[in-house]
Amino acid sequence: MAEHVIKLPDVGEGVAEAELVEWHVKVGDLVREDAVLAAVMTDKATVEIPSPVDGEIVWLGAEIGDTVAVGAPLVRLSIAGEDASGVKAGTDASGKTGEDEGETTPANAEIAPSPAKPVEQAPAAKAKAQPEPARNKPPVQERPGSARVGAERPIAAPAVRLRAREAGVDLRQVSGNGPAGRITHEDLDAFLAAGRQPAGAPGLARDNSVTDIKLTGLRRRIAEKTSLSKSRIPHITYVEEVDVGEVEELRAALNKGKRSDQPKLTLLPFLMRAMVKAIAEQPTINALFDDEAGVIHQYGGVHIGIATQTPSGLVVPVVRHAEARDVWACGAELNRLAEAARAGTATREELTGSTITITSLGAMGGIVTTPVINHPEVAIVGVNKIMVRPVWDGGQFIPRKMMNLSSSFDHRIVDGWDAAVFVQRVKALLETPAMIFVEG
Repeated sequence: MAEHVIKLPDVGEGVAEAELVEWHVKVGDLVREDAVLAAVMTDKATVEIPSPVDGEIVWLGAEIGDTVAVGAPLVRLSIAGEDASGVKAGTDASGKTGEDEGETTPANAEIAPSPAKPVEQAPAAKAKAQPEPARNKPPVQERPGSARVGAERPIAAPAVRLRAREAGVDLRQVSGNGPAGRITHEDLDAFLAAGRQPAGAPGLARDNSVTDIKLTGLRRRIAEKTSLSKSRIPHITYVEEVDVGEVEELRAALNKGKRSDQPKLTLLPFLMRAMVKAIAEQPTINALFDDEAGVIHQYGGVHIGIATQTPSGLVVPVVRHAEARDVWACGAELNRLAEAARAGTATREELTGSTITITSLGAMGGIVTTPVINHPEVAIVGVNKIMVRPVWDGGQFIPRKMMNLSSSFDHRIVDGWDAAVFVQRVKALLETPAMIFVEG
């Protein structure tokens, strides 16, 4: 048997390190060639690391959440007939044996292990290494005066248990001073006299547990990105209500007459086209701000990020060049990217490069939100849920389908007036959807 070392490969152009987000194996596992060993993440793209050989896992080089440099050892396997470099045992890199160089190695000679970290024992080996418990040892006596913890059942007479239950006291919190830690009436009296808080109600127990959850993978990336955005960008949020009755009627009519190869339209493709027309009049909204260099990168192409919830967390796939797509093309690309993001198959290119973002919670969109800008962009448009509200038409209240747009802007780049002009333009286009299709 010999050892094979698997190092973290180059997982992307310009990537020097990656975060380990998942192990698919543990020490002692037998793996086949091409079996997935681990998953690493960089720039919100997850990459699986396969095994190039058959072997047994003897060492794992990182824990979930650790950052691993490209080229660093990640896994060590015990393999048959090969050394750590994957060359047949007893051969050098050129394939020559020791006998070819005039050296001989006894057939039963052992190969000295490489000076690496100690190999962890497999679970079965560890179990054998544990000493057998001593027999016929007397039971350890409970120290008087100590309260029990966890699920250990306290020792007390039935009468004491009845009193405690009626008083709403969890006996696990009471120190027992009787033989073997037994709780007596006097112990219960002392507990109540000391002003200790009983349980909330008979049959209910307090839960004082604290669970520490390490932020890893996508959740950590989201935390870092939003913290950066809120710490650097002075947000201004502008909320406006929009009458979406006409655009909803148009959407329903287009869906009813659509071809089989066309996607079912939601409101978002219409919003995307409205944003494209509004950006043409205010190009500063479609920009990235390099606050380190103090430079605004204003883009001609409108690359709209769509904040998408996935089982792993929030990701932002990008519909590129929305200015060159009609509502059908916007809808088709939107559906394709959302499916890829939720399945975890979206590429790094599909998850980067947005110049402005839309965030929507659909039917759960609430009345008003305060979206966090996707740094280093300067604007984000938030879609709230559609509700039927009474609207005054000058003579009476009529029911209308209304929706709020909650949009945030980087106040260093976008003044409040400019933010209002942009949102009002989008509002006007959605309320008169025929204008969305008028060129020029």
